[in-house]
Amino acid sequence: MRPFLLALSVFFAALFSAPVCRAADLTETETRWLKGAWPVVEFARHSGLPLDIVVQPQPTPGAAPLALAFVAGRCKLVLSMRGNSEAQATLDRLEPELFDATLELMAAHELGHCRRYLDGAWYGLPSGFSADPPERRGNEPGELPAPISAARLEEGYGDLVGLAWAQQHHPRLYPRLWAWLVAERSNDRVPGADHDTLAWVHLATPDPFLGRAASIFEWAAARWRAGLVDAARGD
Repeated sequence: MRPFLLALSVFFAALFSAPVCRAADLTETETRWLKGAWPVVEFARHSGLPLDIVVQPQPTPGAAPLALAFVAGRCKLVLSMRGNSEAQATLDRLEPELFDATLELMAAHELGHCRRYLDGAWYGLPSGFSADPPERRGNEPGELPAPISAARLEEGYGDLVGLAWAQQHHPRLYPRLWAWLVAERSNDRVPGADHDTLAWVHLATPDPFLGRAASIFEWAAARWRAGLVDAARGD
């Protein structure tokens, strides 16, 4: 699976010890990613979400070009693009007409992680669901039929927030953006792995009756909850 939406499970304190680069110090690739993601950054700031941008100045080969961390009550949108060939390769793979909309979708995915952190819900299940192994549970309604990783839960929610953003801000392009994400999540898919999010993505299939919510987070949360059982079963 390509790492562009890598889960944010481990970040070192040293990551934030270096000064954030000034705009004049940004590379062309960093500038292009930020330009594409900027509508999401502006949305976060206008919504009162505590979001900062961190550009790693050191080489970061193999890291996710765009990721999210949470430090001292603030979300950090982290660009790890220097010495990282995947940063430019990701841009090169995007269709020209979908370029900015896809970068927005990626950034909105990370904003979904931010929302979950701020809500104190990171790695948590919604009310009515249990993460206990099957042998420790009965057959109560709403229980997951099999263990499901917390990281996978968060990636599923993040993908739905990204799609909610795409539907709300790029309705004409939504079918193609949805198909792009399906292709990304199908590429080298490992059932049950952290980025096996198709059970959720398929619940956001393009449909004129799909409907919108006032909040991209509410829209995502409803489908995230609905997809939990299917995801645990491997559907």
